[in-house]
Amino acid sequence: MVGKRKMRGAILPGNSSVEFRDFDIPVPGHGEALIKTKSSTICGSDIRAIYHEHLGKGPEGYQPGMIAGHEPAGQIVECGPGMRRFKKGDRVILYHISGCGVCNDCRRGYMISCTSAEFRRAYGWQRHGGMAPYILAEEKDLVLLPDSLTYTDGAQAACGFGTVYEGLEKIGVCGNDTVLVTGLGPVGLATLMLCRAMGASRLIGIDVIKERLQLARKLKLADHVLPAGPDNVKEVLELTGGRGCERTVDCSANEAARLVCIQAARKWGRICFIGEGGACSLKPSPDIIHDQKTIYGSWVTSIWKMEELVERIERWGIHPERLVTHRFPLERAGEAYALMASGKCGKVAVVFDEELKQGGVQSDDRERESNLHAGPGRRPAVKRSFLRLEFRGADPGRRPGHVRVGPRVRGDRGGGGLGGRIARLSAHRLRVGLRQREGNRTDSPRDT
Repeated sequence: MVGKRKMRGAILPGNSSVEFRDFDIPVPGHGEALIKTKSSTICGSDIRAIYHEHLGKGPEGYQPGMIAGHEPAGQIVECGPGMRRFKKGDRVILYHISGCGVCNDCRRGYMISCTSAEFRRAYGWQRHGGMAPYILAEEKDLVLLPDSLTYTDGAQAACGFGTVYEGLEKIGVCGNDTVLVTGLGPVGLATLMLCRAMGASRLIGIDVIKERLQLARKLKLADHVLPAGPDNVKEVLELTGGRGCERTVDCSANEAARLVCIQAARKWGRICFIGEGGACSLKPSPDIIHDQKTIYGSWVTSIWKMEELVERIERWGIHPERLVTHRFPLERAGEAYALMASGKCGKVAVVFDEELKQGGVQSDDRERESNLHAGPGRRPAVKRSFLRLEFRGADPGRRPGHVRVGPRVRGDRGGGGLGGRIARLSAHRLRVGLRQREGNRTDSPRDT
């Protein structure tokens, strides 16, 4: 019967476990779209306020029985009447709070701060989220995902990268800056990645978990990675010639780490607190006032700034999915949440369809590092396993075998000539074509 087909969704009962229940596949109403979930990443706030125990109140009050997941990206498979911009087949990211649309904050684009107790509902908290094959979303909550970005790139932008970008825009980051980041979980790693893309000249990261330090080193996201300890301020000052950092960002919510961000900031420096919870103790005069420092708080982002971020991610040639260390199918969501709760990983994603085919292990380390460091104006590496040419019976002066198509083509020194440009364009078109053929199935669940 139309509208009564079932899907399996994951909920969080609040006892460090995941349960599965059957739900009706929803039917989109006026101004709504049914989205086929492709990737749904797990946020630290899910762990902090829902997974272990239902601690949240108000905007963070999880309603038991709701499908979890507020960082989804997918493809529209069915539209209700009254859609104004988006259509069936569009690849989209969900801004994860659906606001009333008419309060002052919503009219600024900051639905995260919507003041309506009746109409403010966050996906994965007060309305069904992305840990299921389909999501019902309001058109006003959608952000277009370009073909050049994967669904997991989009899921990362849905919360973590958007939250970081908002904070970095508040304090301003450029090539003049040394930036310190405390807390190298997924949000801290995203901070390092975006700071590099925005031109920061030197990056320093601090964390207490050795696996996170190892990951930051492996991905070469920071110029210096320090284990958390009582001498962190001294160590940062030594690395900066005694001056401190122009910009510091705390993503840990740890009281000691926040104080490091304050005391290791340079005179006239700017400090941003992104990590939620915890406390902060400081001496206002020596720590802030006398050195003319400024502390900013930043919570999520606006939908217009999320659109801007997606545009810039594409322009910068970076891929947020590179921070995803583990992918799981929906039926293994319990393992995904447990791993994320351990903190001994990067970002964790629950994925579907073509995003699942990419597997739990990312592309080889050299390629990942190359793409992570593709800053403004630098072209990310073409996937090594993607396309190869064979020279069989070719010019005897050329060595037979497989030659990589991408930034450099044999016979085109440096890949900068016409041959290199044609090869890159061909590889890009084929990559997009294959992705569309594999993943852009737009059949509605009720078309079959």
